[in-house]
Amino acid sequence: MKLTKDYILALSKNKGEPKWMLNFRLKSFEKFLALDNPDFGPKINIDFNEINYYKKEADLKTDWEKVDNNIKTTFKSLGVIDAENKHLDGVSNQLESEVVYHNLKAEAPGVIFLPTEEALKKYPDLFKEYFNKLVKYTENKYTALNGALWSGGSFIYIPPNTKLDRPLQTYFRINSASLGQFERTIIIVDDNSELSYIEGCTAETHSANSLHAGVVEIFIKKNAYCKYSTIQNWSNDVYNLVTKRATVGEAGRMEWIDGNLGSKLTMKYPCSILKGDNSSANSISIAYAKKGQYLDAGAKMIHIGKNTKSNILSKSIAADEGVSNYRGVVKITEKAEGSSAIIKCDTILLDDTSISDTFPINICDNDSSTIEHEATVSKVSEEKLNYLMSKGLSEEAAKELLIMGFIADFKKELPLEYAVELNRLLKNN
Repeated sequence: MKLTKDYILALSKNKGEPKWMLNFRLKSFEKFLALDNPDFGPKINIDFNEINYYKKEADLKTDWEKVDNNIKTTFKSLGVIDAENKHLDGVSNQLESEVVYHNLKAEAPGVIFLPTEEALKKYPDLFKEYFNKLVKYTENKYTALNGALWSGGSFIYIPPNTKLDRPLQTYFRINSASLGQFERTIIIVDDNSELSYIEGCTAETHSANSLHAGVVEIFIKKNAYCKYSTIQNWSNDVYNLVTKRATVGEAGRMEWIDGNLGSKLTMKYPCSILKGDNSSANSISIAYAKKGQYLDAGAKMIHIGKNTKSNILSKSIAADEGVSNYRGVVKITEKAEGSSAIIKCDTILLDDTSISDTFPINICDNDSSTIEHEATVSKVSEEKLNYLMSKGLSEEAAKELLIMGFIADFKKELPLEYAVELNRLLKNN
């Protein structure tokens, strides 16, 4: 499908958007045409004329009994419906380009949890205050493409002094071949409030490539906290090119828990900007690449406030010619006095054909701050394998046990039910 100005005009009209949003889409489209692919990381080879940029399967529903049976069956098989009933305060489920089911269970005054398009209509002033403020459409080719075509995603506002008992979750599913999914997620956690948010991603396998190019903007206010957990299990025909960023106010805290198990190619580097004094951020991630997969993932930490702290723990696994790289940036600015950053990158190679590299950029611009970086690369220990196999385990089961131990730090940060799901995905991956 050829992407044109007329296509953008029709998409905006179909969504009933205000003039300023149409203008934003058109400016983003012009920038997309002008920009090249990133000049770092894996080679991106997408035929943009083959992508279907928008597909709507059904209208939004708030009751599963009113959802089309085929759609309901899809999400039930993914465990999404059971998770909603047992573990979540609210869910939003997106199929292709639009949210098809949404429900907020939490009874907390002032909490907003809506599909992003609905928030634009119901809270236009609040929406405009935060939209495109942290991730600019001009940053790269795929933020520009998202700006032109964004559809779906979640808008969350947690008012001051509010803590939800259980997480909110958004689940993204691609069923069609050659689909482009371009959700836009905006999260605001106001003063003294807390939010735990979970994102799940899967896709059916096809012979043609699909593209996922989401944008996430998170605003954490004074003494607030946000935990953003992702379990990505895209099929091996999906290009996953996303931009995620949080800004953290005084004494605020941000946590990224990032699991990358699928996709043909991933480029993802969640970023925390520590603007407020005494703010902090953690990023704990795993990336498991197998044959036909190139995962280029990591984190970015930008220290601006005084006495800020960041911690990056990256676990990379590569097998069967897979490529799993860490790429990250830590910058402590001149004014961020008394700050500290710790980066630890561990890689395990399961054979002689897999590849892993580390690409860190660490900058400290003042004398009262510190950056510590440690990186290790190792192969599966033959001694440990032989010991486990001597106890009756097969070689495959022994490797699986070693992998589980290798990612234990990541698993303990997940809610129990998602740690169980991660075990299942690793066994089937």
